[in-house]
Amino acid sequence: MRAWLMDSYDGIERLRLGEVPDPQPGPAQVLLRMRCAALNPADAFLAQRMYPARPTLPHILGRDGVGDVVAVGAGVNHVRAGETVGILRCNVGVDVWGTLAEKVVVPAESVIRIPPNWTLEELAGAPLVFLTAWQALTQWTDPPAPPHAGSVLLVTGASGGVGVASVLLGKSMQLTVLALSRSADKRARLKTLGADFVFDPADGNLVKAVTAAISPKKIDLAIDSVGGVLLPQVVALLGPGGRISVVGRSGGSVPDFNPATLLFRRIRIGGVAVGDYTTQAAHAAWKEIVDRLDAIGQRPQIDTIVPFEDVKTGFVRLAQGPMGKVLVRIAD
Repeated sequence: MRAWLMDSYDGIERLRLGEVPDPQPGPAQVLLRMRCAALNPADAFLAQRMYPARPTLPHILGRDGVGDVVAVGAGVNHVRAGETVGILRCNVGVDVWGTLAEKVVVPAESVIRIPPNWTLEELAGAPLVFLTAWQALTQWTDPPAPPHAGSVLLVTGASGGVGVASVLLGKSMQLTVLALSRSADKRARLKTLGADFVFDPADGNLVKAVTAAISPKKIDLAIDSVGGVLLPQVVALLGPGGRISVVGRSGGSVPDFNPATLLFRRIRIGGVAVGDYTTQAAHAAWKEIVDRLDAIGQRPQIDTIVPFEDVKTGFVRLAQGPMGKVLVRIAD
């Protein structure tokens, strides 16, 4: 089969399209012929040794996707050859070969069917970003639960995959959602997805503008995928007991961060890691996500679909900042 092979940790630019033997399913596994895969920032981080996993090389990236079941291993009874299924969070693309290939082996317990009225493309790009957004929204209680209706949510990098998922899920939870994006066109799109207020993070008066828009309320929860120089402004906008769920760092390291800004208001900052989900927890969260999207009449957003031969072009688009997901068409 053809696959995009990662021979080193020298970045996405060094990926090569090559031939490898077809994988075979073992017990409790299924073999998929891939139709569509999604690109995630985590793929690029792994290719630069900026991710905890250290898979054996050559490696195949890709954590999301939809494919046709070709064969099943021993003990698999709930899915059959010929069905089209998606992949829920698992070790595919992390420790074992991933979805940027014509075929992939997946744990049978991690396959999901296409929800009613969804396209296979919508499913292909949804699981990882929506599970990330779900954890970011719910991780601050024990057991995990959505914020109270009426709480104020701030989403940085709101036009990206996790950002869009956070906006949609936030609206399903009846939160007041503020979305940040540098693009006027993307801010307009975010409004159509339900964002109550949109702002340009490059605005020199950002803190004043946000404060005026929601006064007398303050931000209760921020989902931050940017970091960098924006993080201190996010901290400044939080009310007492405010929380920040960190899901990325596209803006780089935070310069000259002052920990004293966390004091007195008891600001809490917590990282998000969907790898912590058990299979059972991931399935339960996924069902809740699908039900909530159905309830508000929304679907995952797709920015670009590139041919299998143009995976590197897809990663370029991902780095530019898409409006939703970048997908790879592997087969019709």
